[in-house]
Amino acid sequence: MITTPKRLIVAITGATGAAYGVRLLQVLRETPDIETHLVVSDAGLLNLQQELDMNRTQLEALAHIAHHVRDIGATIASGSFQSYGMVVAPCSMRTLAAVAHGL
Repeated sequence: MITTPKRLIVAITGATGAAYGVRLLQVLRETPDIETHLVVSDAGLLNLQQELDMNRTQLEALAHIAHHVRDIGATIASGSFQSYGMVVAPCSMRTLAAVAHGL
């Protein structure tokens, strides 16, 4: 019997605490029924470099699929993309407000 993995979107923003997003990706990478889709903001990438001395390539290697933040044609940008959910970690207050108000 073939099972489809659960797709989970992981977003990393410019808030401090890049380690939370990285650790989540590390744990999910070892979870057999989860397929991770990563998107990281420009500020998130800067924090990643400053806080963890990691670059984009190293981060993207932790995810199953990586999407560029400006790719409006990415599968995760479509309303028909079915996912198990989305985690924003770390999440800046600006991003939290945007999500809460549907912006």
